[in-house]
Amino acid sequence: MSQTEELRRRIAQGQGREPADLVIAGARLFDLVTGELVETDIAVTGGVITGTYGRYEGCARVEARGRIAVPGFIDTHCHVESSLVTPYEFERMVLPRGTTTAVCDPHEMANVLGTRAFDWFLACAERMAMDLFVNLSSCVPSTAPERGLETSGARLGVAELLPYAAHPRVLGLAEMMNFPGVLAGEEECLAKIAAFAGRQLDGHAPLLRGLPLNGYLAAGIRTEHEATGAEEALEKIRKGMTVLIREGSVCKDLAALAPLLTPETSGFLAFCTDDRNPAEVAHEGHIDHLVRGAIARGVAPLAAYRAASLSAAAAFGLRDRGMIAPGRRADILLLDDLHGCRVAEVFSAGRRVEEALFAARPPMPAPARGALNARPVAAEDFLLRGEARRPVIGVIPGRIITAREEALLPLADGEVLPDPGQDIARVAVVERHHASGRIGLGFVRGFGLARGAIAGSVGHDCHNICVVGAGREDMAFAVNHLARMGGGFAVVEGGRVLAELPLPIAGLMSERPWEEVAAAIAPMKAAARALGVTLAEPFLQIAFLPLAVIPHLKITDRGVLDVDRMALV
Repeated sequence: MSQTEELRRRIAQGQGREPADLVIAGARLFDLVTGELVETDIAVTGGVITGTYGRYEGCARVEARGRIAVPGFIDTHCHVESSLVTPYEFERMVLPRGTTTAVCDPHEMANVLGTRAFDWFLACAERMAMDLFVNLSSCVPSTAPERGLETSGARLGVAELLPYAAHPRVLGLAEMMNFPGVLAGEEECLAKIAAFAGRQLDGHAPLLRGLPLNGYLAAGIRTEHEATGAEEALEKIRKGMTVLIREGSVCKDLAALAPLLTPETSGFLAFCTDDRNPAEVAHEGHIDHLVRGAIARGVAPLAAYRAASLSAAAAFGLRDRGMIAPGRRADILLLDDLHGCRVAEVFSAGRRVEEALFAARPPMPAPARGALNARPVAAEDFLLRGEARRPVIGVIPGRIITAREEALLPLADGEVLPDPGQDIARVAVVERHHASGRIGLGFVRGFGLARGAIAGSVGHDCHNICVVGAGREDMAFAVNHLARMGGGFAVVEGGRVLAELPLPIAGLMSERPWEEVAAAIAPMKAAARALGVTLAEPFLQIAFLPLAVIPHLKITDRGVLDVDRMALV
């Protein structure tokens, strides 16, 4: 059918001169302008809404029976890889919960595979029922390679990004994490921003305030998900940013930022998950969880639902969605309860979401199984000698920001030892892309780990192997076990695997259905607790210890890193 003919059909059906393709009859539409609930039919032609605030006849008819109609939710920033499943399984997990659009940054896989990650994500997106958009990864690796602070599997410059810029699923440039590089005028940062000027430029500037924030925004960056306090977020929205309120598996900022979300400010606030594992999606939800949580904290439903749809669409230039209104994409949710955000039915581009919709997708083979190229390690590789007074990474539960601490540790025959009495364990990052054998060694406080080791090949953003342990033998065993199984997470004690989750796709994602991955997380947490671990989400907490652009103290395969000075200690 020609575009002209499709337009003719929409116009005719919107006026009621022809039966609509689909009518959702007797809904109570939640008006995002006034906050009223208005009884109406909703007419749909193809994948587009063509009628509201009226009665319609249709070729197909769904009886809403007074359920509340709201626009489909938009996750404004996520890493599908952090859900530990493929894009297809991510869709099957979140679309029935009302997330009809997601903006992803595939920089986890891009740090391992380079542009092959873009190729795979875009090919999946073209075949999915939900709308998955890609923001091209701006910082692969997250720090300038010439600084020598970390080792990644790829490097993406402007020349690698530009061939993807015109793809219809590409919105612009993903989180510009190297904000120190932007403020210092580093050539590669500025070249990327200039190449995507006028496109969507996503930010990443934790704790940035005052004049430095002005300089960062002057580059044209307009969205950001790293504000963790209301004062910081208010300054950012006053300066024209759209702040993306994040509630992931580790970073949970909704409680701190919810008081800022009002009908007056809702045009500058949206929701995102960033990194959320399938167990939490299964038990709590996705963007629906943020809407529920915001309302439970006293946010007006009008502000919460705007942030989940209309404001999110506007911030990312998606002018064809975000409202249940004629001419908009027919992403429609029917709710049993407005305040509880109980999603009963989902329509994605006018299609009813059910299992048959997912079964119709063509297969998309995943790339890069067995992507770990790590040299075998021995217990001696984790031996650290030197001064007893050491810098210690301080884990802050529920945050990816870490504290810069110092502790006096015990010595034995010149070896610096962990101290369970101070809740200080060993931590190491093992390079896994080039089999260099490079290992960064340090100490971390806050895991509660008293024995054994836990390790993962998910280590933002370069995704080297990160291991936290009490004893060197168990640390070596855990790393070698991960390498043998092609990546994932493992909990070990006494040379024995207590629990594991294989992630053979680039060492980041499972090939299994999301329900199986979600079910595997509980035994891993239980095994970690048996070793004394007190953190609610220890595996993703480990995954963020190497993130070299988040203050204050981190660790990479090069060693312990003072992020504030961008210097190894």
